[in-house]
Amino acid sequence: MLTGKQKRHLRALGHKLKPLIQIGKKDIEEALIAEAKAALDFHELIKVKILESSNLDKHEASECLSEACQAEVAQILGKTFLLYRAAKTPVIILPKADSPKKTKSA
Repeated sequence: MLTGKQKRHLRALGHKLKPLIQIGKKDIEEALIAEAKAALDFHELIKVKILESSNLDKHEASECLSEACQAEVAQILGKTFLLYRAAKTPVIILPKADSPKKTKSA
């Protein structure tokens, strides 16, 4: 599970990316899942675009594809979303997860 700080880092990296995967009329099929998995293996962070011809909602599509690829959704913006899955030898270094803040007891 990604923290807020990690998602912000991935959104910053994903801003300049072009969509590698496009979801159209055929929605999410095995071929699209295989293509997304291959792209994640190579890039770790990919942008996916939902075309106007698609019948899927952006939240439905991002959830379905992320589950199929064992990836995390870093951002949903308009008709695009970012998927992240760490590679075996990660190239993207995520910020450390914050430790829970300790409160002083009175």
